[in-house]
Amino acid sequence: MRLPGLLFLLMLAGTAFAGEFAVLSSGARLYVDRHEADSSTIRLYHGTGVVELASTAVRGFEAEEYAAPVVPTGAVPAVGAAPGAIGAGTAPGTSPAALMSASSPRELADAAADKYGLPRQLVRSVMAAESGFQPHAISPKGAIGLMQLMPATARILGANPHDPAQNVDAGTRYLRGLLEKYNGGLRHALAAYNAGPAAVDKYAGVPPYAETINYIGRIEKKLRQAGELSTP
Repeated sequence: MRLPGLLFLLMLAGTAFAGEFAVLSSGARLYVDRHEADSSTIRLYHGTGVVELASTAVRGFEAEEYAAPVVPTGAVPAVGAAPGAIGAGTAPGTSPAALMSASSPRELADAAADKYGLPRQLVRSVMAAESGFQPHAISPKGAIGLMQLMPATARILGANPHDPAQNVDAGTRYLRGLLEKYNGGLRHALAAYNAGPAAVDKYAGVPPYAETINYIGRIEKKLRQAGELSTP
């Protein structure tokens, strides 16, 4: 199942980006501003942060090629076809300053959603499922913060997972990369966020893990309650 208009929303938000996607050996795709490489090390730059990875950890790079489509006069794009349509109220391209000035978890979620061109309710729902909006949550497996980043994932994303703003920014950027990887497939992206891209690729879809299936169900329920996901 896909969120109505999500691919269009991602395309529409494309003009806020001028970088590239790093394709990791795990299959995940991460948005970065640019990269530098030598024989054994690759440096990924995003904003003022930089993270170094072994060259074997990165499979390759893909250019950010999206551009806002030209909408004929009088045409109504799918993303805004009706009140409450997915993406309504978002403002792609929110500046980093908005993230820094946001204080509550929900404000951080909304600012990151706007920055990366995702529906606000989607990011809020993922945050609710991950941490219950608790900034200092730590899972038994060691996942940290509002978006429950594993330390290794946070390092790859160049974020301090204990800093709420960085945690939410990195988690939302990672979620966008997963949606890009799976061509807007919501369930695939959510499954990859919960169980990892390798598990989704192994099963060519949602892996048969009770935790992952329940996780997707909780998020879809919130989206339906908000009127942003149609009933199957």
